[in-house]
Amino acid sequence: MKQLTKAEEEVMQMLWKLEKCNVAAIIEELPEPKPAYNTVSTIVRILESKGFVDHEKEGKGYLYFPLVKKSDYSNQSINKLVDGYFQGSFKSMVSFFMKKNDMSLKELESILKDIKKPDETEEQNQKSDK
Repeated sequence: MKQLTKAEEEVMQMLWKLEKCNVAAIIEELPEPKPAYNTVSTIVRILESKGFVDHEKEGKGYLYFPLVKKSDYSNQSINKLVDGYFQGSFKSMVSFFMKKNDMSLKELESILKDIKKPDETEEQNQKSDK
């Protein structure tokens, strides 16, 4: 999967949010100062050429929609970050963010509880299926 520029990623965020829309709807969702219509249209066409977006005809215009799931792109981006800056170690990444953000052990324990919750729910569902 190709990496996106900051501008491309910003447009993709709007497409993931809106699911299917025209260029004008994307611009409407972007923060001020709003970029020019031609700028956003060009970015959308670049995203199409990269395989992130496709379109369908609607009247005289087009509706654009994402082909890549946000979760798939996020996962790939996180893995690239971990590989590039933390030698592939998630432990090093967590340690870095804890130190930089002055995170307490209590906060880390809270995060760990939140991470474990879906697993516990899944285990309970598997037990009830038997």
